[in-house]
Amino acid sequence: MDIVLVDTSVWINFFKAKETDASLFLKNNLSNIIIATCPVIIQEVLQGIVSDKEFKVIHSYFNNLIRFTDNPYLLAHDAAMLYRNLRKNGITIRKPNDCLIAMYAIKNGVALLNNDRDFQMIAKYASLKIMDFS
Repeated sequence: MDIVLVDTSVWINFFKAKETDASLFLKNNLSNIIIATCPVIIQEVLQGIVSDKEFKVIHSYFNNLIRFTDNPYLLAHDAAMLYRNLRKNGITIRKPNDCLIAMYAIKNGVALLNNDRDFQMIAKYASLKIMDFS
């Protein structure tokens, strides 16, 4: 089974039952893939939850996923270098945390399931593998 890093953009739609290609892929393949996460994705998902009850449920859900534990300082450096390289190529990533998420996927050699056009741009200039959910 493949390990897949699932981006915040997919989780938000998944938990809100909003059907996009990526959230439907996740829903339909929960038993066919191994899902990974990283600190920034957990933060982004959890910080947007208003209900304490829902927060506890989703927090416990994330506790059961593979957790990437790469050195945060090295990843921050590499994400900054990626962001700078993209800027040199005329690409401005709207959310710099996306470069950090991309680096988690790159460093761990896994594909990223996402619903965010910035990752498509990152993949053009870096070795980021994008999950094909077609």
